[in-house]
Amino acid sequence: MKFKIKILSIISLLLLNTAIALATAVNNKHDDAGTISGTVTDKADGKPIIGATVSIPDLRRGSITDVNGHYTLDNLPKGIYLVQVTYVGYASFNQRVDFSKITTLDVQLQVSSIETGEVVITGVSKATEIKRNPVPMVAVGKTYIDQHSAAGNAIDMIATIPGVSAVTTGPNVSKPFIHGLGYNRVVTLQDGIRQEGQQWGDEHGVEVDQNSVERVEVIKGPASLSYGSDAIGGVVNLITPSPVANGKILGSVQGTYGTNNNLLNGSFRLYGNQNGLVWGTILSAKEAKDYQNQHDGRVYATNFKEKDARFMVGLNKNWGTSYFNFSLFDDQQAIPDGSRDSLTRRFTKQTTEDDASRTIVPESELTSYKLPVLHQHVQLYRIYNNSNFNLGNGNLIVNLGYQFSHRREYTHPEDADVAGLNLHLTTYTYDFKYNFNMGNGYETTAGINGQYQNNTIGDATEFPIPAYHQFDIGPFLIMKKSFGKLDLSGGARFDSRSFSGKAAYIDTLAGKYPQLYTGADPEVAPNVVQQFAALNKTFSGFNGSFGAAYNFSNQFLLKANIARGFRAPSIAELSANGPDPGSQIYHVGNASFKPEFSTQVDVGAFVTLPNVSFSVELFNNKISNYIFQQQELNPDGSPVITGGYNTFTYVQSKARINGGEFSIDIHPLKWLHFENSMALTYGQNLGTGGPVADSLKYLPFIPPLHTHSELRGNFNAGFGNFKNVYAFVGLDHYSAQNRFFAAYGTETYTAGYNLLSAGIGTDVVDAAGKPIVKIFIEGTNLGNINYQSNMSRLKYFDNANVPAGVQPGIFNMGRNISFKVVVPFDLSPHPKS
Repeated sequence: MKFKIKILSIISLLLLNTAIALATAVNNKHDDAGTISGTVTDKADGKPIIGATVSIPDLRRGSITDVNGHYTLDNLPKGIYLVQVTYVGYASFNQRVDFSKITTLDVQLQVSSIETGEVVITGVSKATEIKRNPVPMVAVGKTYIDQHSAAGNAIDMIATIPGVSAVTTGPNVSKPFIHGLGYNRVVTLQDGIRQEGQQWGDEHGVEVDQNSVERVEVIKGPASLSYGSDAIGGVVNLITPSPVANGKILGSVQGTYGTNNNLLNGSFRLYGNQNGLVWGTILSAKEAKDYQNQHDGRVYATNFKEKDARFMVGLNKNWGTSYFNFSLFDDQQAIPDGSRDSLTRRFTKQTTEDDASRTIVPESELTSYKLPVLHQHVQLYRIYNNSNFNLGNGNLIVNLGYQFSHRREYTHPEDADVAGLNLHLTTYTYDFKYNFNMGNGYETTAGINGQYQNNTIGDATEFPIPAYHQFDIGPFLIMKKSFGKLDLSGGARFDSRSFSGKAAYIDTLAGKYPQLYTGADPEVAPNVVQQFAALNKTFSGFNGSFGAAYNFSNQFLLKANIARGFRAPSIAELSANGPDPGSQIYHVGNASFKPEFSTQVDVGAFVTLPNVSFSVELFNNKISNYIFQQQELNPDGSPVITGGYNTFTYVQSKARINGGEFSIDIHPLKWLHFENSMALTYGQNLGTGGPVADSLKYLPFIPPLHTHSELRGNFNAGFGNFKNVYAFVGLDHYSAQNRFFAAYGTETYTAGYNLLSAGIGTDVVDAAGKPIVKIFIEGTNLGNINYQSNMSRLKYFDNANVPAGVQPGIFNMGRNISFKVVVPFDLSPHPKS
């Protein structure tokens, strides 16, 4: 019955969107489709530029210039949209074009060693240049992603960007942090659709195939205005490939190998476009052995296997665009606990339920792709639609999504098929936005979005959170106006989130393991205890932002933004009362929590000169009712153990997080870049009134000072059949983190370290200049340094009693060299002569 309801709900969402599409198509059936074409040339010599990308970011449409530098985009909706033209080694061209009036656009690109003109679509009413958006943002594209092939997952690809970091549990589990905020304070999107999969859990990573990510856009600060609760810290939007140009069928096969954990990562991609009927698929699979370092050897139970599939079909027509996406994420991840033999410090494993004694893990298991009995299995099924309809004097954007997340953690060594944790999370997301001009150039967006969730706790033996329903709704209004060099933007929103948690009872003697009690009169039934009380809560609040960007000239820009964020407590923070085996923690929530509100001020200055670019961005974020976890201790100072796990309770306080990012890029030669950046974040616990003890005055999971320096050579013209050649060497410095949440042994001091990296790559082309193969090689931690990141949870995985003089916990990955090869192919039909 539940399955039928799910299917009917999905069909209803799709029918609603189809009805809008049909109504829009009928409304525009007499309109001619817009077409724009032109030639892209070099401004200096007038020669055509082959392979330049001409795109309309709002519509996710694009074309590639041919051997004559010519391009054509057809079936365009009427209206004014930003057109972007990019090519490696040239300054980007950005111009708003009225497709009802202009049919020809010739573009001259100017050679530039400075990367400028980056355009974003996340959190704005229309595609906007970053330099004209007051909200602090950063974006990386396909080139950056390919050149960081050593990243273990979609979040690790961006975790070294200034202001961005990640809490990790091994090489395949990473959670994004922005300016010291993560978990349920950062919203992760895929193509603008919220990714939902038990974000409260420490070892619950982002369920997205990294091979399907073509571009990443990050909002560094409160984004509650556009995305509601949980975006109080920012947004990470993982964007999949755009449809190919009309008449094209393009694809690629790629493979990646990592030397440290013998990572094997393969992916197949194929996209096509026939007269506006667009389609595509991406199929991926990866697996790895346990990773290794000099200090620990191979780290037991850090291996994984992942399979992914994605299908897309849609329409590009004069009434707009509509894309349907279907994806599957299937990951099996070992569960490390860090236990070791007291004499040899070799890793041990649990083999019996009572865990009275452990056996040393043999070398054959440490070097095997086979997963241990204790592991987690996470599946995420996703169906969503992105549509942009030309409607009236504006355009209507509709994003509808369905997700089903099934998370199982197998924690019983003698019963491999019995799940300790078994959570089913169904999520329906909706997002309606209407963009229009409110006279005199006021770009206006009125919208409403939110989600409905249903979580069940399944057939399991451990129950950290209850079954619950959740409903979010938030109407909002955003306006932007340009006054020459000055851009102003702001908006307001009202959010409401309602929880309905179900009471649950556990029968402690029903069988070998505890079970959910489903009988009558649980209050008087023998051996039955209450695990969760019923919960009915509603949280609401106003939030908004206002900002300005002033372009004094093409060389100097100032911008500032003030934003109020809102976040309702998560179900774990309100109701948790049980262990999460993968995190090695027993969670305890508090139903009396209030919602978080933040006020963040951002200011930035940017200088762009012919051979030097420089930027300073500062932020100050003050948060009321800030929720975080702290460990519970016994009177003798030892950890409170509940059900075999260390007990952590959620608490609430006032907090301040501030810091900034600084960067300077020097280009002494056209091909040579010397890039430098520094990110600094301070997190302070302000308490609930009165003085705060030294052990309590810092917040947990605050990244230390991080500097990155990179010397890079780009040879776009290449050498013979080798084009787009690059090489770089980089140094990352992480200072010691002595500002940590020391109370109750929650966190410990982390020593500083330096990491050396390097990379090289090229496109091998044929006589016509078309790529035959793309090669990317990247080495990380080339010095094979033994280090622990304060953002790694494995730092705290060890035996209860560690020998004196031994650094406890697991160290991060040692030296790793990644080899990535991409073989593109073109199956486009040849035009008839």
